[in-house]
Amino acid sequence: MIIDTHVHYDDDAFDEDREALLLSLANAGIGAVIDIGSTRESLPKVLALARKYPFVYGAMGLHPDEVGDLTDETFAEIANALADPKILAVGEIGLDYYWNKEAKDVQMSAFRRQALLAIERGLPIVIHSREAAKDTLDIVRELYGPGGPGEKLAQKGVMHCYSYAMEDARIYTRKLGFYLGIGGVVTFKNAKKLKEVVADTPLEYLLLETDCPYLAPVPYRGKRNSSQNLPYIIEEIAALKGCTPKEVEEATEANARRLFKLP
Repeated sequence: MIIDTHVHYDDDAFDEDREALLLSLANAGIGAVIDIGSTRESLPKVLALARKYPFVYGAMGLHPDEVGDLTDETFAEIANALADPKILAVGEIGLDYYWNKEAKDVQMSAFRRQALLAIERGLPIVIHSREAAKDTLDIVRELYGPGGPGEKLAQKGVMHCYSYAMEDARIYTRKLGFYLGIGGVVTFKNAKKLKEVVADTPLEYLLLETDCPYLAPVPYRGKRNSSQNLPYIIEEIAALKGCTPKEVEEATEANARRLFKLP
C-alpha cells in the first residue's frame, strides 16, 4: 500500500473534482493520505475531509507564512482538533525565510509554540523549512535533542520536502530520529543535492509525499499534482537506492504507519 503523507486536498485547486479524485485513489494503490493544515481557513476543511473519508487523515497547524493568524483563539482551535482520532500530527509548522511574510522572531515563536503543543500531546510534527536551515535545526535540537522536552518521544516528526545538505539530513535522521519527506522534486534533473541525500539516507527514514496540488514530478512538472503521481517518485527513489519499487513502497508504508500511528 502507498501512503501519501503530505497532501492539500482542501485546496481550491480540487474544488471541481475533489470527491471523484479522492474516490479514485484506491484504484491507484493509494491506501491513505494525510491532509496537512497550513492556513487558518484550511483547518476546518482538513478536519471535515478527515471525518468524511475513512482513508483521509489530518494534521493541524499554521504554515510559517501564516503565523500572524496564530491568535489564542486559533491556537485553541488547533489544540481542540487534536483530540479527534483522525488528526495525527501538528503541522505544517516551521520557518520560511524565502518569502519572509512574517518576521523571523514571530516565526520562531510560533514554531516553538506549536511544536510544544505536539510534544504535550505526544504527537509528531510536520516541519516546513525553506532557506532557514540553521534556525530550524537549532530549534529542533532544542526541543527534541538531549535534554529537550521532546527527547523521549518515540516518533518525533518529518522534515517535509527536504531540501538541505546531506550533513543536516544525517543529524535529523540518525541523531534526532526525524524522517525526511520525499516528493516530486527528487525527479527533477537539477535536484542533484536531494538525489544524493536520498541515496545516502536509509529507507527507514524516508516518507513519500506529494504536497499536492504542488510540486508534481516529471513528467507532469508544472501541472496540478495528486497522489496518483506517487509511482514516479517511488521509481526514482528505488533507482537511487538500488532497490525495487516494491521495497520502497513497503518501507515507506511501514515508516508512515510508525510515525503517525496509522491503524
